[in-house]
Amino acid sequence: MKQTMSIKLLAAAGLLMPCAFGATNLIVNGSFERPVVPVGGFTNFDTGTSALGGWQVVGAPGNVSVVSTTTVGNGLTFPAAVGEQWLDLTGDGSNTATGVQQTVATTAGTTYVLTFYVGNPNDPGGPNGTTSTVNVFVNGTETFSITNLAGAGLTYMFWQRYTTTFVATSSETTIAFMNGDGPYDNTNGLDGISLVAQAPANQPDTQQTGQNQ
Repeated sequence: MKQTMSIKLLAAAGLLMPCAFGATNLIVNGSFERPVVPVGGFTNFDTGTSALGGWQVVGAPGNVSVVSTTTVGNGLTFPAAVGEQWLDLTGDGSNTATGVQQTVATTAGTTYVLTFYVGNPNDPGGPNGTTSTVNVFVNGTETFSITNLAGAGLTYMFWQRYTTTFVATSSETTIAFMNGDGPYDNTNGLDGISLVAQAPANQPDTQQTGQNQ
C-alpha cells in the first residue's frame, strides 16, 4: 500500500541533537546499545534474526554489524553518533541490500517525525568507500533515500542527522532502514533513531535534554 509522505530534511554536521517536541520515542533500542558488543569490536547479525534488541534483520541474505564506538581500522576511527554503539548496514563483508526493521504502535491520521543519523567514513581508495546511502521504508514502501557525502579529509566517520515525516495509516507502522551502498563499500553507519508524534500546530515545540535509546 503506497503511503503519502511529506519530507523535511535536516542535516546537522557532527551535532548530537535530542528528540524534539518533548515526546516519547517509539523506537526501541534506537542507538543499538543492545546487545552489548566487545569494546573496540563488533558482532554480526544475519538476515532473519530478531536478536538485535527490538530490531529484525531483513532484506537480502547477508548480515549487519553492531559496532563499538572505539573501533579503529584503516587509519580511521568509528565513533558512534549516540551512545557507545552503532549499526553498520554493510555488515562484515556482506555489502548487500540488507537492513533492519521495527514495528511500532501508531495512530491513524497522526503525523510522525522520524529522525536518524547516517555515518560516512570518507575513505578514497580504501575499503570503506566515500559515501553512505540509506533507504528508508514505511510499511514496505520506499519513502526516503539519503546519501551522506561528507567527511573528506577527516580521519573519523562523519555523522549527519536527517529528519522526515509521515502520516500513519493504521494502528501499527513498520519502519525499515536498508543498505544502499555498493558491493565494494564496507561501511554504512546508522545510529540515533527516534520516532515521535508531531506536536499539534497550536502547541509550541520543546526540547528535552537527552535522546531516547
